[in-house]
Amino acid sequence: MNIENGSYHFRGGVNALDVVKDYGCPLYIYDSAVIKQKYDQLVNAFDGVDLKVHYACKALTNINVLRYIKNLGAGLDAVSIQEVKLALKAGFAADQIMYTPNCVGINEILEAVELRVKINIDNISILEQFGQLRPDYPVCIRVNPHIMAGANAKTSVGHIDSKFGISVYQLPLVQRIVKATNMKVNGLHMHTGSGIMDAEVFLNGAEILFRATEGFEELEFLDFGSGFKVSYKEGDIETDIEELGKKISIRFKDFCEEYGRKLTLVFEPGKFLVSEAGYFLVKTNVVKQTTSTIFAGVDSGLNHLIRPMFYDAHHEIVNVTNPEGKSRIYNVVGYICETDTFGINRRISEISEGDILAFKNAGAYCWMMSSNYNSRYRPAEVMILDGKAHLIRRRERIEDILNNQVEINSLNKESNLLSAPEMKSGKDGGLLGGLKKIKETISL
Repeated sequence: MNIENGSYHFRGGVNALDVVKDYGCPLYIYDSAVIKQKYDQLVNAFDGVDLKVHYACKALTNINVLRYIKNLGAGLDAVSIQEVKLALKAGFAADQIMYTPNCVGINEILEAVELRVKINIDNISILEQFGQLRPDYPVCIRVNPHIMAGANAKTSVGHIDSKFGISVYQLPLVQRIVKATNMKVNGLHMHTGSGIMDAEVFLNGAEILFRATEGFEELEFLDFGSGFKVSYKEGDIETDIEELGKKISIRFKDFCEEYGRKLTLVFEPGKFLVSEAGYFLVKTNVVKQTTSTIFAGVDSGLNHLIRPMFYDAHHEIVNVTNPEGKSRIYNVVGYICETDTFGINRRISEISEGDILAFKNAGAYCWMMSSNYNSRYRPAEVMILDGKAHLIRRRERIEDILNNQVEINSLNKESNLLSAPEMKSGKDGGLLGGLKKIKETISL
């Protein structure tokens, strides 16, 4: 999203304020051209290797995004059986899907087997159970390389105290189980964390994974996970993808010669592909001046974008309505009944009540981590595709919140001034009619 002729536009000339006019706020918007740019950048960084990109879909699973990424040529990494089913619905072939669960029961894994997707096992107990039940079905082993890496302790997953993966020191036990059950291991996998800046971290992990292949003679692929650092603000450091691709390509080709045959190299980016494609647009409800601070209070909160409160994540905030105004310092806060802060002491073009603000880097782990806290509706989603804005998820309504609740009839007496069926059917004017009914009851 860039300023053109004094206003913010997405790729293809789509005006941001026009999208808000059509679909309201709060609103998530994803620019498909940015996703393609990031995918092409990653694929083109590697040379002379059989590279496969698996999109880590937990970052963003809207089915339209899944289909778009599938059409680019990617496979998919799923961490739950539900993500597997979404991927199949989106059109991914079963053999394009890697199922990488954590702390799930054997029954969920067996369900994934019935769907014929690739299986990634990350603990000894499940490996033993799987070997006894389905030794005929090939599996990948997730290895914990004991590397502390990543920008946040909450997203560092390859260290010795992490719940993820089987320790490299337990591989002799893994091999005994494989031999005893006559299992077939077709891949090894590792993932160290998110926000990794240095290509050397991946190279160090690669050497550990290469050594771990000893004793596994029927491997078809090695999966290096992901965790590429993306830029969250001007001047921010990010992973040098071109350097990474060059160095990994050279070393991987050498390893394949040592191993005795060519293997497929897999990476599974999530945030890297979709983070910078996403924007979260909100409306300023109030501008509140205190003795020490100016607050810009918006029509959203941690229920829609929890990363600043949960991870202390930084999201750049711009004034879409007044992009070139004089800068002032604001604390941008939400409407949730808690300390609900998006940004402190942010320099933003002067904000007036009613102005539209945009949070950048809102494509990954943003809508996906949203909730109905305070019984607020989750936002709509829009995708910019071929120069047009497409609604890809409608904004929630009260019936979405009530949909799976089951009412106890004996509790539903005269106090029921406005029932869910009335709101859903639009009886007596729907919500407005219901409010009128409440006022009439009070006046009596």
